[in-house]
Amino acid sequence: MLFDSHAHIDDEKFDADREEVIQRAIENGVTGIINVGACMASSARSIALAEKYKSVYAAVGIHPHDAINALEADYEQLAQWATLDKVVAIGEIGLDYYYDFSPRDVQHSVFVRQLDVARQTDKPFIIHDRDAHGDLLDILKKEAKGLKGVLHCFSGSLEMAREVIKMGYYISIAGPVTFKNAAKLPEIVAKVPLERLLVETDCPYLTPQPYRGKRNEPAYVKLVAQQVADLRGMELTDLAKATSENVRSLFKL
Repeated sequence: MLFDSHAHIDDEKFDADREEVIQRAIENGVTGIINVGACMASSARSIALAEKYKSVYAAVGIHPHDAINALEADYEQLAQWATLDKVVAIGEIGLDYYYDFSPRDVQHSVFVRQLDVARQTDKPFIIHDRDAHGDLLDILKKEAKGLKGVLHCFSGSLEMAREVIKMGYYISIAGPVTFKNAAKLPEIVAKVPLERLLVETDCPYLTPQPYRGKRNEPAYVKLVAQQVADLRGMELTDLAKATSENVRSLFKL
């Protein structure tokens, strides 16, 4: 009863065997996958996948990397897409100060505009946050009051985790929790409330051990969930049930 809350199976790395990848996920107990858009084209592909496969849902949004390419018409298109039955979130949106592929002021404005789309359409958001914790929190405090959402592939501190949970948001844990250099993640996973935790793959990226270095896929969310369960002293089945219920609650599935 696992749910991969963040995947990119529209990526070209899956072009040769996408059907088999989805089937493998089902065989490994993954009952649902949220395929997350990173630009307008990938958002459209996410919708197409959700319409084709019963277990796949879509999120639509413009990643901070692609913020520099955002057009005024895109916000209206995102809002229109958000009315479709299997589009469950606006994302992934946010800030990325590691690569800075888009100027930071552009990242900020595109992020805020998409939070507004989430508000207009009553959809939760999916946040990308890399090396931008302070500015991200500031924007959420000012622009996201009353909205629901998740910080995907959480990379902040325990203090930040507690702050975003207090604000009503979820945190999602990905493959890095299985890495030897996981640093602060194990403590965060052990201490945050179970009712605010999601698990994900972010495939084809961030492949968990023991497959690190190879292409990631939704079936491997089981490895992430097992590590999270171990860190919390839980059975995998209980962790899978709880995180799946959290996904269904957040995304109104």
